[in-house]
Amino acid sequence: MPDFLNNLRDMNLISMAVRMSLAVICGGLIGLEREHKKRPAGFRTHILICLGACMTTLTGQYLFSYMNYYTDVARLGAQVIAGIGFIGAGNIIVTKRRKVRGLTTAAGLWTAAILGLASGAGYYEVVVAGTILVLLAEIVFSRLEYWINAHAREVYLYVKYYGAESMDRINTALREMNVRILDLEIIKPEQHADDSISAILLLRPYKRLDKKSLEEAIAQLDGVLLVHRM
Repeated sequence: MPDFLNNLRDMNLISMAVRMSLAVICGGLIGLEREHKKRPAGFRTHILICLGACMTTLTGQYLFSYMNYYTDVARLGAQVIAGIGFIGAGNIIVTKRRKVRGLTTAAGLWTAAILGLASGAGYYEVVVAGTILVLLAEIVFSRLEYWINAHAREVYLYVKYYGAESMDRINTALREMNVRILDLEIIKPEQHADDSISAILLLRPYKRLDKKSLEEAIAQLDGVLLVHRM
């Protein structure tokens, strides 16, 4: 273990400045990626959460080491881990098309809080390694996830249409294209909305079929207002 790291684990002014600065840097790096993707919780939010968690750990250590409060120094940190869930839940939304958004941002906020706690404890190795792995998951692995979804055999379609006759046309067209309906969910129309009906279809082509062509074929049917691939 390098001696300078051991020295930075002591409770002194330099050590506290390094820990808080590291929390700001690591939280900011994670927040930049979210900011780039126009997510609600971005650069400043991640910095504040990571820094706040770091200060929580420092406060617990200070109370134990200097104020002689003989209590569990990890108690304050445990409250951060539980409490950050409320902020994360605020970033999770379900769209009208039954698509869940914000889960990755919520998980990133929770992880940023953990990194802040580790930074406040002086666990520098974990903070740096954790930040690198989080960025790897959000930047590199996201591309892998998109590739997997793009090459998946099943496809979700959100369809907005008028009347039961339009759904009959959709069923007929899918049979002609040799596409099987695995699941069908009819979404209850909103009050004061038009007479249109929305549905989410889980489809599986029996043969290799271009998903864009499938989407365009359904969109051209009479009575179909909107087709969106999920």
